[in-house]
Amino acid sequence: MTVIKNFICQLTSNICHLLYLHVTVNESILLSFTDLKKIPMSPLYRKTIVFLFSAVAVSQSFAQFGQRLSPQDSIRRKQTADSMRALTEADHQMMMDMLHITSLRPGANGSDPKAPNAANYDEAKANPFANLPDPLVLNNGKKVTTAKMWWSKRRPEIVEDFDREIYGRVPKDLPRVTWELISTTNEMNGDFAVITKKLKGHVDNSSYPQVTVDIDLSVSTPANATGPVPVIMEFGFIFPAGFRPPAGPPPANGAAQKPAEPSWQQQLLAKGWGYAIIVPGSIQADNGAGLTQGIIGLMNKGQHRKPDDWGALRAWAWGASRALDYFETDKAVDAKQVGIEGHSRYGKATIVTMAYDPRFAIAFVSSSGEGGAKLHRRNAGELVENVAGSNEYHWMAGNFIKYAGPLNWGDMPVDSHELIDLCAPRPVFISAGEKGDGWVDARGMFMAAAAAGPVYKLLGKKDMGTTEFPHVETPLIDGEIAFRQHTGPHTPVPNWPTFIRFSEHYFKLKTVTKTI
Repeated sequence: MTVIKNFICQLTSNICHLLYLHVTVNESILLSFTDLKKIPMSPLYRKTIVFLFSAVAVSQSFAQFGQRLSPQDSIRRKQTADSMRALTEADHQMMMDMLHITSLRPGANGSDPKAPNAANYDEAKANPFANLPDPLVLNNGKKVTTAKMWWSKRRPEIVEDFDREIYGRVPKDLPRVTWELISTTNEMNGDFAVITKKLKGHVDNSSYPQVTVDIDLSVSTPANATGPVPVIMEFGFIFPAGFRPPAGPPPANGAAQKPAEPSWQQQLLAKGWGYAIIVPGSIQADNGAGLTQGIIGLMNKGQHRKPDDWGALRAWAWGASRALDYFETDKAVDAKQVGIEGHSRYGKATIVTMAYDPRFAIAFVSSSGEGGAKLHRRNAGELVENVAGSNEYHWMAGNFIKYAGPLNWGDMPVDSHELIDLCAPRPVFISAGEKGDGWVDARGMFMAAAAAGPVYKLLGKKDMGTTEFPHVETPLIDGEIAFRQHTGPHTPVPNWPTFIRFSEHYFKLKTVTKTI
């Protein structure tokens, strides 16, 4: 019984983490089941997770975490979810029609190793397109030999390719965002006294009042700081006051309870830094049905996207930049020392944010996989075809879908090593797990990081110092491009201490006295 209890406790914690990653205030929890299908795991483990996920989903049917929804409201919620799926499928088909695509290749199946399209984890089959685009060769074939040539000629070429084919173009004349301070709270986070501000970023919708966008942001800084402090901002979720995740399993055989490991926020506070959380779903919904709403819908005045219009990743990155605008006005924040962090799909958003906004000082890119730091040309784990399908296409430009249909990965004008290069010369920490995180292809992300090295060196910075994939738990943090793979599953938690150690190379240290 003890083994079963521990198993359930651990699974419950995992479910809480899944909810943290995939549920936002503007989405139906039912849409998150698609993510479970992609994660490689045993059938028994999957069934148990789905059961517990369902239990958590039921608990979320209590409005405001306490008032139970009526049967009619539950029916309406399911109908809304069904409608969202239908609208997503219709929008995806509309984009395929615009591109004159009649069919797409199927994505990899991460749950059934016997399926015809089972995800590949055999390195011998992982590199069908061995040659990557050269980030130091201009489109006319001329070599890039100076930093000036990079900034004035080659980098703009790469940005244009990513804008047109991969992530989409951000519209001109974007509306202003007015930040409203909702609350200021003096509170404790573990042993640390903090001041937490919750804010709403009201996006000017005077051009199309039918769409309203209000960005949710919170920022916490040490209460005893004597000046502005560095801040790491996470793409995440702001839980309601009083919410507590499930505790871990109890110790076996009557052993003493080990003290809880400090959270990522507490680890930052121990350095004298602050932390912030921005909610991506408050900027742009994480589904195709929402593309006529959110900031994308606002700019398109409720109309559907064109093939080179921006997707959710660029929209989330735009929202993060607007948060940085606010930090530049907050005297508690050192806006020159703001980092960005995200995991999984938000890891993708993190590397895109870092690439497109040079004001961010550092990035922690966790398990970003396909569409993030993983090479598109890799046949390992999640593929271009998965992201181009109706569940995930909304992250990208519509043109991205072409590379899962009439074109292939080798036809792409750019690859993810060049996305990392757009972050240069600033420091980037790329990371993943091992057991249960094969879907994101840690080796493919490492290969992209290694291939990004020449641009960093051209700009006078250090690369990883190796092109040989390191043993698990080996930190490569001596250069501006950093990498580490932990032994755990799909989570950023084990890599936080290494990222903070890496960040200390660049951020000024502050000290905070613990309150006992």
